[in-house]
Amino acid sequence: MKYSGIGGQAVIEGIMMKNKDDYATAVRRPDGVIEVKKDTYVSLAEKVKFFSLPFVRGVFSFADSMILGMRSLSFSASFFEDDEEDANSEPSKLELWLDKTFGEKTEKALMGFVMAISFLFAIVIFMIVPMLIANACRKVIHSDTLMAILEGVIRIAVFVAYIKVISRMEDISRTFQYHGAEHKCINCIEHGMVLNVENVRKSSKQHKRCGTSFLIIVMMISILFFMVIRVDGILLKIVSRIVLIPVIAGVSYEFLRLAGRSDNPIVNFLSKPGLWMQNMTTKEPDDSMIEVGIASVEAVFDWKAYLRENFPETEIPEDGEKTASEATSESEKAVQK
Repeated sequence: MKYSGIGGQAVIEGIMMKNKDDYATAVRRPDGVIEVKKDTYVSLAEKVKFFSLPFVRGVFSFADSMILGMRSLSFSASFFEDDEEDANSEPSKLELWLDKTFGEKTEKALMGFVMAISFLFAIVIFMIVPMLIANACRKVIHSDTLMAILEGVIRIAVFVAYIKVISRMEDISRTFQYHGAEHKCINCIEHGMVLNVENVRKSSKQHKRCGTSFLIIVMMISILFFMVIRVDGILLKIVSRIVLIPVIAGVSYEFLRLAGRSDNPIVNFLSKPGLWMQNMTTKEPDDSMIEVGIASVEAVFDWKAYLRENFPETEIPEDGEKTASEATSESEKAVQK
């Protein structure tokens, strides 16, 4: 595996891929056509040098991912609005107030509000609730070390249960399939294969740089932090959990960054929990989803140039030309028919 620098996210019936300052969102519209929107996004670390420092950049990289994710999600959702909604209906009082207050920045304001609510929800469910549940066992468990481990185990259990519940929703299940297609496309080129449906299909749906792995690493590293940093009182414990989020996220990001660029056996072993968790957040995509992923990659990344530089032994077709393996595969299909 050789690092390519591209990454992405799954959205509603689509995939967003980012390479350097360029990102593209490809969406399979209801009529079956793939719509691709390409744009640029300058990361917070590029705007402020301090944000690019090790152990600091992780927090702002996560913020970048949230912003890009919301933008891409908004674009993909625009193709699947309620058909029964009357386009000529009068705007509600809330819509009028938002338009009057924020004007052209209404969409950005709503995006910021949703991100803030989502972040608050995550803190309460995955940080504070596990701490409160673990604290209820204080009368039985007197060791602070065991309490920190118990809190971490409960935190991971809550996260797993949450994923299990939402994965039963049809829309989320399909998004997990697109998530799998995103990983497969990146794995395909990073393992030196030509980017086509056949090669992507047989690539792994797990990837060490995945956001799921990041969250699991955060939860595991938080156990180590709370073993060492101990405070008394419920209020102080809640404050400590919130205050230490940026620190834990920063350390977790550095490990994820290392894992994405290394094949070291120890790093690979430590990455196993995140890869295992991806079995829940990624599903096998169908060929139409893979096509969306390929369209998104090709909009921002010259995979042929990448393969020529890093995998010179790979047979790369010219535009409109098929490789020998593709031609053989098509001949075999024709014979079978």
